Amino acid sequence: MADDPDQIPPGKLDDDGFRTDVPPPEWGSETREERLGRLLKDARDLPPKPGVYLLKDAKGVVLYVGKASKLPDRVSSYFIPSADLGPKKQPMLELVHTFDTLTCEGEWEAVLTETRLIKDIKPRFNSLMTDGKSFPYLVVTRREDFPRVFVTRNPSGVVGSAGETAPEMKGALVLGPFTNSGALREAVQVAQRVFKYRTCKLDIIENDPKNRRFRPCLLYAIDQCSAPCADKVSKEAYRTDIDRFVRFLSSKRSSLIGELTEEMKQAATDLDYETAAALRDQIHALKKLDERSTTRAGWQPEVEIGYIDPAKGPLALQKALGTDREIRCVEGIDIAHLQGGETVGSKVCFIDGKPFKNEYRRFRIKTFTNLPGGRANDDYMSMREVVSRRYREAGAGEELFPDLILIDGGPGQLAAAMEAFDTLDIKPPLVIGLAKKEELVYVTGRDEPIKLGRNNAGLRLCQAVRDEAHRFAQHYHHTLRRKRMLGE
Repeated sequence: MADDPDQIPPGKLDDDGFRTDVPPPEWGSETREERLGRLLKDARDLPPKPGVYLLKDAKGVVLYVGKASKLPDRVSSYFIPSADLGPKKQPMLELVHTFDTLTCEGEWEAVLTETRLIKDIKPRFNSLMTDGKSFPYLVVTRREDFPRVFVTRNPSGVVGSAGETAPEMKGALVLGPFTNSGALREAVQVAQRVFKYRTCKLDIIENDPKNRRFRPCLLYAIDQCSAPCADKVSKEAYRTDIDRFVRFLSSKRSSLIGELTEEMKQAATDLDYETAAALRDQIHALKKLDERSTTRAGWQPEVEIGYIDPAKGPLALQKALGTDREIRCVEGIDIAHLQGGETVGSKVCFIDGKPFKNEYRRFRIKTFTNLPGGRANDDYMSMREVVSRRYREAGAGEELFPDLILIDGGPGQLAAAMEAFDTLDIKPPLVIGLAKKEELVYVTGRDEPIKLGRNNAGLRLCQAVRDEAHRFAQHYHHTLRRKRMLGE
């Protein structure tokens, strides 16, 4: 956002693509041509940067989320008179009233942002990326005698219903997520020719007598692996190559790219265009290694957050909050509304770190129908209603309070929940809020949030409660929308 929004000329967009304080005309006050013309003009005024755009209807409901390498070109293509979006998306033009955009560092960040928004919002006109598929990660194992390199979509390494971590993932270096799986796998193959690391799943132990009689695979024959499985390289020499590879990943890779570029030019001079094209693709793949984020950014919590030990989570959370009161029962509350007019809330319950589904509850919000300014939803009003309805009986002594209430959101949502308790004239238990993206824990009565380590068992318990409340709210929301559309 701009440092001083008041200095932005009226009717323009700020540097991040957000609309200024001049609202769009009321729905129905423009002809179709006037509306699309206004949107086209606003789109052409966008900053020429990569980013994500959100097309919205008159109530502010997100209809479609997309990415762009250059925002003005992509967004304006929807509103030109000759636009043909196909049979599935063409009806969307009759509903779009406004749009917002988010500028990104590069196309790779736009891809991650688009996917995260689609998974969270599930807009009506998005059909791709609504499944549970995740982006790939690059793993370099550390605790094996001869570390391996491989690509995975399970960065937490959790396997099986018991939540055990795969042995090779313990202490491993995990890089990503990457946005281009094909380029990542090709880059791994190209780098393997230089650093000769193994990519197999063999359990290789140093000085094992079996190694001397083992027949290595084809990668050793073509000089792409140093074959520790057959005792062809010492542990120290192999580790040196792995350390060089890790440094290579954190550098600009200019040396290797330069060598491949010279080989490509020589192949082109020799009229060996097939080899030149293959080298060009390899150079492109190596450059794609820069197009990645980190697990700290939290783009894919559904795969990055691993198993939570039920015994450790509550104890770690109690310690982090500095309370003497034992935390056994935790309830999480979330609001869902971005898919349509039905705003819903959810309450989930965890006991001793495990979901207790008998105490799950859903709430259809009744506080409001139409809000000022054409808004379709109000998170704070919704939060106050859910908290009030859930804990009214507890205040009357008809139900027990949980030990901890977790609100999905930051200071605003937390304050709204506490306002609900004020109206009930009852003293609540400990109430905290968990803000998305930075995963900061806000506690009532404290000025500063608590920042816990990514692997802190208390934080992971809070994330599990928050994510389950979100899933449960979204499921109810989708049920209501389906009933409305089908007239059930």
